[in-house]
Amino acid sequence: MANISYLIIDDEHIAHDIIKGYCDLLPNMELKKHCYNALEAMEYLNEHSVDLIFLDLNMPKLKGFDFLKTLVSPPKVIVTTAYQEYALEGYELNISDYLLKPFSFERFLKAINKTVSVSSQVKSTVVEKRSEASQSIFLRAQSKYVQVFMNTIHYVEASGNYTKVVTATETITIREKLSDIISQLPSEDFLQVHKSFAVAKKHINSIEGNRIMIGEHIIPIGKMYKVNVNGLVR
Repeated sequence: MANISYLIIDDEHIAHDIIKGYCDLLPNMELKKHCYNALEAMEYLNEHSVDLIFLDLNMPKLKGFDFLKTLVSPPKVIVTTAYQEYALEGYELNISDYLLKPFSFERFLKAINKTVSVSSQVKSTVVEKRSEASQSIFLRAQSKYVQVFMNTIHYVEASGNYTKVVTATETITIREKLSDIISQLPSEDFLQVHKSFAVAKKHINSIEGNRIMIGEHIIPIGKMYKVNVNGLVR
């Protein structure tokens, strides 16, 4: 699995400790540098590239958004700030997510999932295909977090208070609602076909009556979701 390289840009040491501590709980998050002001980050980015930056806004010398405007090809950006009034301007700058301090690990994890699941714009078909294949989501399975690539997921199934994520090689059981998982999956690739099931369109082998075949698995089609499936076969 590819590493996700990142910078932390914040003038508060405790913010660095919190963000790095959260990242250390996830696989494949690779810290490249602690930057305590935007000028230090600019100097680093002139010579290196990263996948993601955690950016504070209220910093000395050069404010976070002013720094962001200087970048020609900025990486993914998750803004971290104690000032809610800056949120609108942040979204206008096309940041990936906006974390209001103090933020919980669960909220941080949602920001990471949202950020790594969105394909960045690329200049070549080869890189685009690689980017598409590397889209992933972090799932909490028991006491650890595992990274699962979107293109390996065959379907997801509600199971009581849990949700099963069935991939090409394993079944991962997580304590989350099916609706919460579906909201994190790209809608162009996944389709809810039953109150308890959503499937990956690319892995459907056949549709017959009120059943979908994915490999050896039979997925029921609910009456309320029949119209969704009909849209696939027109």
